[in-house]
Amino acid sequence: MTESIDVVVVGGGPAGATAAHDLARQGRSVLLLDKAGRIKPCGGAIPPRLIRDFDIPAALIVARITSARMVAPSDHAVDMPIDTGGYVGMVDRDAFDEFLRARAAEAGALRRTGTFETLSRDPDGTAVVEYRPKDAPDDAPPARIRARLVIGADGARSGVGRQAVPGAEKVKCVFAYHEIVAAPQGEAPAYDANRCDVYYQGRLSPDFYAWIFPHGDKVSIGTGSARKGFSLRGSVGELRAATGLDRVRTLRREGAPIPLKPLRRWDNGRDVLLAGDAAGVVAPASGEGIYYAMLCGRLAAEAAEEFCTTGDARALRLARKRFMKAHGRVFWILGIMQYFWYSSDRRREKFVKICEDKDVQRLTWQSYMNKELVRRDPMAHVRIFFKDLAHLFGLARA
Repeated sequence: MTESIDVVVVGGGPAGATAAHDLARQGRSVLLLDKAGRIKPCGGAIPPRLIRDFDIPAALIVARITSARMVAPSDHAVDMPIDTGGYVGMVDRDAFDEFLRARAAEAGALRRTGTFETLSRDPDGTAVVEYRPKDAPDDAPPARIRARLVIGADGARSGVGRQAVPGAEKVKCVFAYHEIVAAPQGEAPAYDANRCDVYYQGRLSPDFYAWIFPHGDKVSIGTGSARKGFSLRGSVGELRAATGLDRVRTLRREGAPIPLKPLRRWDNGRDVLLAGDAAGVVAPASGEGIYYAMLCGRLAAEAAEEFCTTGDARALRLARKRFMKAHGRVFWILGIMQYFWYSSDRRREKFVKICEDKDVQRLTWQSYMNKELVRRDPMAHVRIFFKDLAHLFGLARA
């Protein structure tokens, strides 16, 4: 007899683990299905808002970033210190994601390790998740579990989404690649363990950016691009050579697609709901995803609870509706920024020049740290608007 459960969550990253945790705490029977050993390539930055909202213990913060350096195609660099006395937390995704999965299990979620294969249905129409358990023989039949609801949190090219949600197969992605290396011990004099370096240079990424992000005793060096044929490994190698980080030990290499636009639909109108990268909630321009994934997982859990309580599939729409109400405008603005400013080195040079402005720096950090557009100080927005126009029309020097 096939096992039955309220909710199966496919994918144990920040979105899936958060959804499983929240549903288990509400008393729902939840199974969290996750592959073992996969670590997503990620800069690992989390804002104070995430630390507060999701009760992240200080032990998981491996570095505290107090400034960012933006580097233009000409190598002109602009430092953006956090003047409020706050910091951006850096986490290692292997330890961070496992903490979230373990917390979900402590709340009552069942953990299974395996690979999602298909979403089928029993004769009565109930969804059945079929998966291959880790270490199962190749000729063994897949494991099956019935579920009232399936939450697909299985990444940018979600298998759950492609099988169940119209349009999920059309998600546009940047492919990200990074190398985790040992933190330098004098080999790279320009490296700062309290600063994130962001490179807006077409040779390192023709349509996104490259980065050097400290992680305590490790460093993430990466880049991303949607352009076919662009050598991500070559780009990272070039960045390492230019900064002296080619002389430190490489610990591991990781790559994965990163979506940069929320899908138009997150549910199938019946019994499937997407969350995290599967729903496309990675911020354009910045590529930030951890906070948005966890918020998406929480909103998915709220919609799932309402669905399980009422049986009304319209409740599943609430996850996307609530997310876009809170952050849709930010995603729209960041999408325009990426489309315009990342399109050529000439524009990248001007973009970095704009970052010298103290109003830009202050409002950028305030918005990032608190995850909301800053509506105070309207005159600062006016000043930034006219400065942007000057750069757009070539009235300001790059």
